Amino acid sequence: MKWNKKFIYPTSTRALIDGKRHYDVGTNEKLPSVTTILSATQSEEKKKSLANWKARMGAQAADRIRDVSAMRGTSMHTYLEGYITGERHLDLTALGQEAGRMANVVIRSGLGDLEEVWGTEVTLYYPGLYAGATDVVGIYGGREAIIDFKQTNKPKQREWIFDYFTQLAGYAIAHNYVYGTKIQSGIILMCSKDCFFQKFEVSDKEFQGYMHTFLKKVEQYYANCTKTPIDQDTKNG
Repeated sequence: MKWNKKFIYPTSTRALIDGKRHYDVGTNEKLPSVTTILSATQSEEKKKSLANWKARMGAQAADRIRDVSAMRGTSMHTYLEGYITGERHLDLTALGQEAGRMANVVIRSGLGDLEEVWGTEVTLYYPGLYAGATDVVGIYGGREAIIDFKQTNKPKQREWIFDYFTQLAGYAIAHNYVYGTKIQSGIILMCSKDCFFQKFEVSDKEFQGYMHTFLKKVEQYYANCTKTPIDQDTKNG
C-alpha cells in the first residue's frame, strides 16, 4: 500500500439542519450529505421494516443498540484511518478494544488488495447538490475505487446492503465529476462484532445502475424536501 496524493480534497465543516447532516465545503452553501439524502428517500418498505424492528425491541433498547453500534463503528473507523495514515490510535475502553479487534480483522483480510491511497476520510461533493465523506479513495484490486468500512452487529447478505452500494455510487459520481476520474468500482469491507469479515464488491454495469439510482434519489430529495429543482443538464453532468 502506497500513498499518492494526486488530488487536493477540500476541508469541510459539518452542521445539522433540521436534525439532518449537511456539509459546508467552502462554497457558501450547506449541502445535504449522501446519507441524509438516502435517509430522506427511504422506501416505505424499509421505513416499515425499521419501525417493526424498533417496536419488537422497544424504543429504549433499539436506541441503545443504535448508539452503541455508532460508537463502535466510529472507533473502528478511527483505528483503520490511523493504520492507513501511520498515526496509530489506541482506545483502551472496552468498546474501543472490541473495535480494535474488528479493525485488525479488516486489516488482515481486506486491506491486502489496497494498492494505492489517494486519500482517507475524504470529503467529496457534487457542486450545488450534495457532499459526504468516504473512508478511502484509491486503487483496490487494480482498479480505481471508493472503499468504505462498515461495522455490523451480525453478518449481512448482499441483498440487504442496497443503500451501502448506493452510497458508494454517490461518492463516485462526485469524485468523477470534480476530479475527472472514471471510478466504476465500490468496495465494502465489513466486520461484525464477533469478528466475522465480509467483503462486498460492486463494479461496472451494476455500479452504473447504483449511480442512476442515487441520481434519482437526489432528484426525489430536492423535489420533496427542498424548493431547489435539479435541471436536466445537472442530472446528465
